[in-house]
Amino acid sequence: MALKRPLIVASSSPRRQYLMKEAGFIFTVEKPDIDESFPDDLPTDQVARYVAEKKAEFFRLTMHDEIVLTADTVVLLNDKILNKPADRSQAIAMLTSLSGNTHKVITGVCILSKEKEISFEDLTEVTFKSLSQEEIEFYVDGYKPYDKAGAYGAQDWIGMVAIERIVGSYFNVMGLPIHKVYQHLIRW
Repeated sequence: MALKRPLIVASSSPRRQYLMKEAGFIFTVEKPDIDESFPDDLPTDQVARYVAEKKAEFFRLTMHDEIVLTADTVVLLNDKILNKPADRSQAIAMLTSLSGNTHKVITGVCILSKEKEISFEDLTEVTFKSLSQEEIEFYVDGYKPYDKAGAYGAQDWIGMVAIERIVGSYFNVMGLPIHKVYQHLIRW
């Protein structure tokens, strides 16, 4: 779907790009070069939106007629953020902690133009079955989930075999609440 203005998806995430394409949007991709840190005292359920807004801010001074879409996803287990794992051992540790538990996935989104800015988030609860060590290692070694918050992709093998229940948007777990993004963009 072509908007009346150029759309920039400010994300190198192939999953976000896929969701935007499947929703019919025509866009270019530009990744903001920012530090994704956040204040230590920021409540964990506000981090995704904060980082998405920080990414959008990167574009503010150079914008012309574009609309910029930024997003950030966090995985929370007992209010602790599980970021992207740095290596195999971190990925295994994260998946071990998620095994047999329910966690939250929050994606913050910011849509920005010269005239206005809209920010929102979406929350999904995900329940994993208990995973064996062999299943966890099979997934980590075969899928290398180092670019994924919480060390997993719902669209991967582990999503098919481990996710017992999702309360909320599946696409939010993939990294973008496309149903909400679509509604905001078509009204822009």
